[in-house]
Amino acid sequence: MSRAQQPSRRTVLAVAVAAAVAGAASPATAADTTAAEPDDTAARPVDNHAWTTYSDWRGGTADGTRAVAGQRPGVVIGAPASTTAYTDPHTGTTATWEYATWTSPVHPLAVPSTEVIASWNAHTPAGTWIQIELQGTYSDGTATPWYVMGRWAAGDGDIKRTSVDDQTDGKSTIWTDTFAIDDASTGLRLSSYRLRLTLYRKPGAKNTPTVWRLGAMGSDVPDRFTVPATAPGLAKELTVPRYSQEIHKGQYPEYDNGGEAWCSPTSSQMIIEYWGGRLTPEQLAWVDPAYADPQVCHAARYTYDYQYAGCGNWPFNAAYAATFKDLQGVVTRLGSLTDLETLIAAGIPAITSQSFLKEELTGAGYGTSGHLMTVIGFTAEGDVIANDPASPGDEAVRRVYKRREWENIWLRTKRYNASGKVVSGTGGVCYLYFPACPTPRQRKALAAVGVR
Repeated sequence: MSRAQQPSRRTVLAVAVAAAVAGAASPATAADTTAAEPDDTAARPVDNHAWTTYSDWRGGTADGTRAVAGQRPGVVIGAPASTTAYTDPHTGTTATWEYATWTSPVHPLAVPSTEVIASWNAHTPAGTWIQIELQGTYSDGTATPWYVMGRWAAGDGDIKRTSVDDQTDGKSTIWTDTFAIDDASTGLRLSSYRLRLTLYRKPGAKNTPTVWRLGAMGSDVPDRFTVPATAPGLAKELTVPRYSQEIHKGQYPEYDNGGEAWCSPTSSQMIIEYWGGRLTPEQLAWVDPAYADPQVCHAARYTYDYQYAGCGNWPFNAAYAATFKDLQGVVTRLGSLTDLETLIAAGIPAITSQSFLKEELTGAGYGTSGHLMTVIGFTAEGDVIANDPASPGDEAVRRVYKRREWENIWLRTKRYNASGKVVSGTGGVCYLYFPACPTPRQRKALAAVGVR
């Protein structure tokens, strides 16, 4: 099936729980040894590359930017290249901005890819913002146009952070935050890419965006309805804060109709706070004091994509996490529950994306076309311990889900929906948030799953 026939990312990331959540069954804890169908594509082909070091930033092509050293090297505006007018499509406001650019070297993909998702970590003080673009070469030797992967600011006072729709060249298309080959069955792949950063600030200003991390994850995930079963290898649970999206129903409907669709920012906030990230009373002053867990409302507002009209833009969530001191975030794909066990063993929880029918995940009590949860550990039997934000209250967020069911709904790329139609699965997508300076053990675990 071509990507154009698949559900939009808007559908894929909106959790459909409704009243079913209130009647959710107790979490199951027994292991399920149901065997997977034979599959010779157990290895998940992923190429995750990032520019993060002072040498990296000096190695690109700069036009008005300069590299900065230090504990967290990055790239900033030096002498602006020029000025430009930008009309914000979501406010209609036109403003003039100084800008400078940094273009990465060409990265040859170790895995010629059908999909590419960019990630970035940046500081954008008031009066600044950034744009991220991707341009690649196909396996047939032709080139893509420069595609906008995001226009982003940590705040929302200068521009409205946004993805850009209607980008295609007849061979590939940008689906919110994902570059995708239109018809992978033709054998066409993206063989290399480069990324371009444009840093903006108000004319004459001295402040500047700082970008610390820029990269992308390319993948060629095989089509399959089931994945191989893995053997349990770890019994460990991390202590991660528990937040429910459901208690925010109806709150701030301008951000994707309130809490019912806030699985992504709710999950993000849980892991941010696990790593010690905290919001100040001043930052939360805009939230109605009658609302519990105001930090979840804040996360929804500051991950919101005004074009997508939702809080589920994957790179926007990772970039939000990196606005907290000493944190970085990436979007990647993992290949197995063994990968998750490797991360949990090193103290790194993960946010995973999955879709399933109600009967496919025992104890959930709902079905969904796309939902984010936080994996925090594994039981002695190998079952998955997850903080599931689609719970009626914070106290009910911790769930235990059957290992075999979980790995299949998370890692498959094809599934049947409630109407019996074949639709796509997310194929192991996850967000990883971790310290800017990981410990040796954390660094080793991240490298083991392809993230550096």
